[in-house]
Amino acid sequence: MTTPTLARMLVVAVAASALIASATTVAADSRDDGQGAHLQANARSDGQHAGWGQDYRGAHQWRRGQRIGYNDWSGAQRVDYRQHNLRAPPRGYEWRESNGQYVLAAVATGLIASIILSNGR
Repeated sequence: MTTPTLARMLVVAVAASALIASATTVAADSRDDGQGAHLQANARSDGQHAGWGQDYRGAHQWRRGQRIGYNDWSGAQRVDYRQHNLRAPPRGYEWRESNGQYVLAAVATGLIASIILSNGR
């Protein structure tokens, strides 16, 4: 084999290795274990979570279209919509009770789709 042919084969081998390594990293990053691990990876250094709203950690009246904060969402109690006569949540959404309100929001981002005031039931 000549030196230019050997050099080309080496370049192709290195490029192929880089491509495979890149694809493996992307596949590992996109995997969801069903436990919300992807949400933890979005934490910023200031304690906020990317894509989520501000945490109020107290009395706050939520509005449709807002994004509930990650810690407020995690601290709110999950609600069984059947027991509280609420409509079934669409896929990827969940009802939570927060500060006397039933909040229907996206599990992945906290985007609020609906609010219903709780009357102490």
